[in-house]
Amino acid sequence: MNDEIIFRESGKMIEDYRGLAVFVAVADAGSLSAAGRRLKLSTSVISHHLSRLETKLGVTLFFRSTRSMSLTPEGQAALGPARRMVEAGEAALDALSQTSDQPVGALRITMPAFGERTHLRQSVWEFARQHPLVAISLHSSDKPADLVKEGFDLAIRLGVLADSSLKSRRIGDFARVLIASPDYLATRPPVRTIEDLAGCSFVALSMLPDRMTLEHQGRSVVFEPENFRIEVDSITAAKSAILAGLGVQHLPLGEVEAELASGELVRVLPQWNLPLLGIYAVWPDIGPQKNLTRRLIDFLVSRGAGVG
Repeated sequence: MNDEIIFRESGKMIEDYRGLAVFVAVADAGSLSAAGRRLKLSTSVISHHLSRLETKLGVTLFFRSTRSMSLTPEGQAALGPARRMVEAGEAALDALSQTSDQPVGALRITMPAFGERTHLRQSVWEFARQHPLVAISLHSSDKPADLVKEGFDLAIRLGVLADSSLKSRRIGDFARVLIASPDYLATRPPVRTIEDLAGCSFVALSMLPDRMTLEHQGRSVVFEPENFRIEVDSITAAKSAILAGLGVQHLPLGEVEAELASGELVRVLPQWNLPLLGIYAVWPDIGPQKNLTRRLIDFLVSRGAGVG
């Protein structure tokens, strides 16, 4: 077989692999646009590769509607073998990349929006400095993202994780404190007991459950506020509302340490503590950057990354 034939056949194999990788990504993500975000390709390129694969195979792999895509019987039959082929290719690339001191690739990360100066965020920037061939796209939001549909390689999440098919690893802990402004506390009777706390106004955080657990000298009390006048959807907004004297809420200690030190905020029922919560790395164990994702997670663990 001459060089021209070898080159032509290799090109066909690469095109077939690319088409099957796109097919698997669309099946996992549920749409062309979501698959494009995961593979870092435009929707038009994803559509081109999928259509070309369907034409070559002579079958339709997806039922398409304006809002969703679902596998045809032919697509369901093809998905398992296609996934195994893509996973084998990714495993080979992972094995090769593990021998390199300088990883190459791109990572799309989502993490909480608050705490620009936290050790956690600084650790991500340090990883970028140490690995100049890795491109990082960081999305900051206190609202949870759908990692597969939105094409994220890694999410940093706080608190208690819901059950899911995603991989997760606890990479640290963070403390919380119940706080208010002195101006707010001056408008009401002193808060010395849990019963006094029940009469306080609270700033509601839409992404957090209202119920909280308070601990003191081996005693644990579950408390659920009833008085809400302000509701916000981010830690930063909650802190602003509390500073404005609009109520009480618990926030990460690292987010309010400066204000506690200056006296702009004070702890409410300081003899009572809230349990430590976890900081988790969460990721879908699919896509071309699995080894790079794990490398970043190991780096965050090694640095003891936290939000304090």
